[in-house]
Amino acid sequence: MHALRETGITHHLKENTTLRSYSAATQHEFLRAAGTLTLSPARLALWLCQDRIYAAHAYPRFIGLLISKIPFDGPAVEEELNRETLALLTICLEGVIREVAFFEGVAKEWGLDINGWSERKATRDYTAEMARVASVGSLEEGLVFLWAMEQVYLDAWKYVKSLLPPQNVSEDNTANAIRQLTNNWTTPEFEDFVQKVEDLANRHFARRHHGPSSSAVRAMESIWARVVELEEMFWPDDGEDTRLRAL
Repeated sequence: MHALRETGITHHLKENTTLRSYSAATQHEFLRAAGTLTLSPARLALWLCQDRIYAAHAYPRFIGLLISKIPFDGPAVEEELNRETLALLTICLEGVIREVAFFEGVAKEWGLDINGWSERKATRDYTAEMARVASVGSLEEGLVFLWAMEQVYLDAWKYVKSLLPPQNVSEDNTANAIRQLTNNWTTPEFEDFVQKVEDLANRHFARRHHGPSSSAVRAMESIWARVVELEEMFWPDDGEDTRLRAL
């Protein structure tokens, strides 16, 4: 437990994740197809539709519930952390508004039809878990969940970027959309944001658990494992774009 106090709960979670489970979420076949520019436009549109559901509907509610859990009646020494937490969560809300507009702009620019798709079970499972953790979990559990979502997402798109071939002026609309999406989620600014969320999650965990108990650590391990599992399922499998096209 001493080592955990020195490095933070998030370092512990990353160090205790099996390579298979994490790569299944961050190097999924969908991501390999995106990185090699072999992803079909329909499958990309299906995923973009699902991510818009996540961003436009579930994420704002999740962040709003976390804001409601910020304690403002504690010791004065904790007031600074509370203000930092509110500031960062406000940035999350502002960012997701821009993100939804970005999704719609990419879809329009590159001819991706993100309407008329059925909601995937994986999307419902993900948004339900977000609502559950934000409703009944503690603030530090919610912040670890938030960090986990953003960290996996960052690593997934960095993987896509690592596979992209040199840009060709004759690339089709889908390839251009993939490059635009990849560029959006691999910027230094996004990496900095993920780091800030991670730091905040570690500070809240340390504040709540001065001497981290095994039960508290297990709770965070469970959250991390569940997010990794949900992220893996969130990437549509090949063929889903045919099955889920609404009539």
